[in-house]
Amino acid sequence: MPPTERSRLDFHAHTYLTDGSTSATDMWAGADRLGHKLLAITDHVALNDPTRLLTQLREEARAYEEGPMETLVGVEVSMVPPRKIADVARAARRAGAEIVIVHGETLADPVPPGTNHAAIDCPEVDLLAHPGLLEPADAELARAHGTFLEISGRRGHAFGNGHVARTALAARASLVVDSDAHAPEQLLTMPRAREIALGAGLSEAEAARALREAPELLLRRLRSNR
Repeated sequence: MPPTERSRLDFHAHTYLTDGSTSATDMWAGADRLGHKLLAITDHVALNDPTRLLTQLREEARAYEEGPMETLVGVEVSMVPPRKIADVARAARRAGAEIVIVHGETLADPVPPGTNHAAIDCPEVDLLAHPGLLEPADAELARAHGTFLEISGRRGHAFGNGHVARTALAARASLVVDSDAHAPEQLLTMPRAREIALGAGLSEAEAARALREAPELLLRRLRSNR
């Protein structure tokens, strides 16, 4: 049975519509079993038209309209030239994306340099995922623009968590802990997410903010934009 308190919010997950292993319905069912309050599906888009992807995800989301878990349908802008990030993000918004995240300059992939800055500088981007060796100036810009930064639960992407945490905290930018799950078994329980936050160097109080206060703030902002 899921926990009675639904407090876990996860803004980053994938399905077999891009590089995940299963459907959105299966991902949301897994999150529901774990007692999540919310799971966003953010499948990859590049310069392709996101309309078909988002339409299919919205169709699957209807199965969860009655709650108790909330769903979000969005995209992860991935591996595009930094100068094109704003165009792709705007296209996703026009196609109905409820959340737009960007595949940041993780240490695990050869992401185009400048991606972090272009993402943070784009008002359509809500969250920068696994930003790797985040520059202090970009962390300052994230605070100024209200862009959320991610502590990642995914292997490889997590290599940069400690640096991301230190740089974001120094700039007073907002952090959230996401799973970047590609299968239901990769979703994070709240205790596991707390361990990842502490392992990145956050204090108990900082981890609590990244796990509860910041995700709730991001959710309120996303709801207000609907």
